[in-house]
Amino acid sequence: MASIHPTALVDPKARLADGVSVGPYTVIGPNVEIGEGTTIGAHAVIEGHTTIGRDNRIFQFASLGADPQDKKYAGEPTRLIIGNGNTIREFTTFNTGTVQDKGITQIGDDNWIMAYVHVAHDCVIGSHNVIANSVQFAGHVTVGDFTLIGGISGIHQFVRIGDFAMLGFQTRLSQDLPPFVVAAGNPAEAQNVHQEGPRRRGYSPERLSLLKQMYKLLYRKGLTLAASVDEITALKATPEAQADGALGDIDKMLAFLAGAQRGIVR
Repeated sequence: MASIHPTALVDPKARLADGVSVGPYTVIGPNVEIGEGTTIGAHAVIEGHTTIGRDNRIFQFASLGADPQDKKYAGEPTRLIIGNGNTIREFTTFNTGTVQDKGITQIGDDNWIMAYVHVAHDCVIGSHNVIANSVQFAGHVTVGDFTLIGGISGIHQFVRIGDFAMLGFQTRLSQDLPPFVVAAGNPAEAQNVHQEGPRRRGYSPERLSLLKQMYKLLYRKGLTLAASVDEITALKATPEAQADGALGDIDKMLAFLAGAQRGIVR
C-alpha cells in the first residue's frame, strides 16, 4: 500500500504503486501514475498526464506536470514521463509537452537534478546526468547521458547537448554542444575535452586518447566543420579506434555533428 500523509490531496483516480510515500500537503492529480518505491516530499504538486517510474526521490515544493509555458497550448492531453531512480530537488518545475512537437517531455533514469531547475515543454533529458541548481532548459532541448551541467546556466530552445558533455557554471548555451566537450562562458565557448567522466566509466587510455584527437580536430586545427568531419571519419583507421567502444565514440560524434541544426559551440 502507498503511504499517504493525512493532509495530502490525492485524487482517487491517481495510480500509486505499493511503497509510494506522499508527504504533507502534497497534491496529486487524477491523471498521474507513480511507480513503486518513489517518495514525494511535502507541498509538491504533481498534475497533468504524468507518469513517474520507480524509486524516484522527489523533494518538497516540486511542480511536475503543469501545463507548458507556451501561448499556443490549448489544453491538449500532452505528457510528462519520468524514469527510475531520479533525485529531483526542491522547487524544480517540469512541464508537459506540446502538440507542436512530440507531445512529451521526458526524463530518463538516475539523474541528479538540483533545486530550481526548470525543464520546459518537449525537452528530452537522458540518464545519469548531474544538473546543478537553477539550470533553465527552454523548450525542445535534448540532453544525452552522463552530462554535467553547471549551475545558473541557460540553454536555448532546440539546443542539443551530447553524451559526456560538460557545461560550466553560469553558461549561456545557444548552439549544440558535442559529446565529450567542455564549454563555458557567455556565450559558450569550447574549453577542453571532457576525459574525467569517461575515465570514471572505464574508458581505456587508448579510448581517451581518441577523444582528445577528436577534440583537437574540431577546435584546435583551424579546420572548417566539414573538414573536421572528414578528419574525424579518418580516425576510424587509427590504432586507437580499435580499442573497445572507440569506434562507437567516433560514430556518436559524427552522428551528432550531422544532426546540428543550430551549429555547434566553437
